[in-house]
Amino acid sequence: MNTVAVVAHSGKTVGGGLLELRRELERHGVSDPIWHEVPKSRKAPAQVKSALAEGADLLFVWGGDGMVQRCIDALDGAQTALAIIPAGTANLFATSLGIPKDIAGAVQIGMHGARRKLDVGRLNGERFAVMAGAGFDARMIRAADAGLKDRIGRVAYVWTGVNELGRKPFEAKIKVDGSTWFDGKASSVLLGNVGQLFGGIEAFEDAKPDDGLLELGVVTADGMLDWARTIARTAAGASSTSPFVQVTKARSAEVTFDRKVLYELDGGERKKVKKLDAEVEPSAIDVCVPTDSEPTGKENA
Repeated sequence: MNTVAVVAHSGKTVGGGLLELRRELERHGVSDPIWHEVPKSRKAPAQVKSALAEGADLLFVWGGDGMVQRCIDALDGAQTALAIIPAGTANLFATSLGIPKDIAGAVQIGMHGARRKLDVGRLNGERFAVMAGAGFDARMIRAADAGLKDRIGRVAYVWTGVNELGRKPFEAKIKVDGSTWFDGKASSVLLGNVGQLFGGIEAFEDAKPDDGLLELGVVTADGMLDWARTIARTAAGASSTSPFVQVTKARSAEVTFDRKVLYELDGGERKKVKKLDAEVEPSAIDVCVPTDSEPTGKENA
């Protein structure tokens, strides 16, 4: 029998809440799990470390992509399996793996589903599972996180994104696996482990979270018209055909900017930097997934 731990974001909810989660775990024979609740995702790593010290070999994470990211970062070097209860706004990682936003279904997968080794990205020393980016997407997330996301959910990203489209590009130089790949003006730089954003929008058309590679994209759109064309191509699932998008795959990438640029990891804002160092960690985490699913990075919901 696994030693089960729960690290939960107390500000997030789904279904019958954490009480239902306790009842579901008990129904599966887990009457006294290691239990930690945190008010903010940034406080999760300490509780993950505590759960590991208590012998947890199956960790249920309750929250959204930011909470999952913090916990995956804290699991660095551990053999503990990760089970996700999607209780956030977008839940991109869970959705890409076919994990339902349903407590009973998610617990069933955690206790009795398959386990698969998946890649993670590492950016400036911190792991991520879904996507990281600098520029437009990071500014959009910062604006959405200013209270709006909690009130109107996913629509907050669209609403704030429109207000960010007029920002001027920055100069970026990008080396991929040691060789210069891009040198010029950019509005956004994205690194992806899975391909889809919320609403089924596909940022990277053939991304897989188990191929030992990161997706890397640069958007050079400048102004509302360029962005409108880029967004239209992306919504149609053909972002790589846009004249304002360049895409490649990388084991490692080094990005330098001409000024400090805001960046984000799995929807969580980080500080402004002039340089990003990224690499993939193949087969780095053991994730509980549905028994009939293959982790392709495609959205199943």
